[in-house]
Amino acid sequence: MIDPILAFSVMLAALVVSAACFLVLWLISLRTKDPSYVDSYWGLGVVILAWATYAQIVDPGPHATALLFLGSAWGLRLGIYLLWRWGNHGADRRYAKLAERARTKHGMNFAVFSALWVFIPQMFLQLILALPVLVPQISDKSELGLLAYIGIWLALAGIAFEGIADAQLAHFRSQSENEGKVMDRGLWRYSRHPNYFGDLVTWWAIWLVAVDAGAGLWTLPGPLLITFLLTRVSGAPTTEPHLQKTRPDYEAYKKRTSAFIPMPPKSS
Repeated sequence: MIDPILAFSVMLAALVVSAACFLVLWLISLRTKDPSYVDSYWGLGVVILAWATYAQIVDPGPHATALLFLGSAWGLRLGIYLLWRWGNHGADRRYAKLAERARTKHGMNFAVFSALWVFIPQMFLQLILALPVLVPQISDKSELGLLAYIGIWLALAGIAFEGIADAQLAHFRSQSENEGKVMDRGLWRYSRHPNYFGDLVTWWAIWLVAVDAGAGLWTLPGPLLITFLLTRVSGAPTTEPHLQKTRPDYEAYKKRTSAFIPMPPKSS
């Protein structure tokens, strides 16, 4: 069972830790004039919150340990990859467009824009996302059930799947002869967004562990949020229009390839 008062205290502590970390990130952005490195903290922040929560538990149970491991594996993999990508490819065009819009249409300077449009919203979104990793750590269950074991193995598969997809895409982009071409090899032959699919599998699988710990309703907003973001906001909706403008063959690729769930490509 999950004690509501204890769950509230865990999330309050997570909010304090998150606010401190995002304040530091915001201050750094004032010097770099580029907030797009915050994407890497989307994963790394979950790791920090998971460990901060785990450190508060006097006698961590098996669910706490499993969720700490899964949250750390997902967050470190994604965070390090996005930090590497930011270091190699520079500022994300999406943030540059947002900053220009905030300046021209709303009269915001960079400090106000990065605080109100980037760091504060992402702080709260990250806390919601992390619910399945944080709240179930206080579960008083002494053993993992069947749902937990299914969730653990599915989450590991999801992390591996998105990691392979990102590695394949990075290798493809690193070859000069692929400039302007559509990535339709490896996992990308079966899904236009295999990395996002792996993300969704991971978080719904982590939620299964949370359900097994007795925190299903408490933590359902986490996987619902990442599903909404990747399918309706910052995932496919932002990448596909850009690819259609810059990749001549993308429309044909889009017609033959599944959007998320990996499936055999359709015949021409």
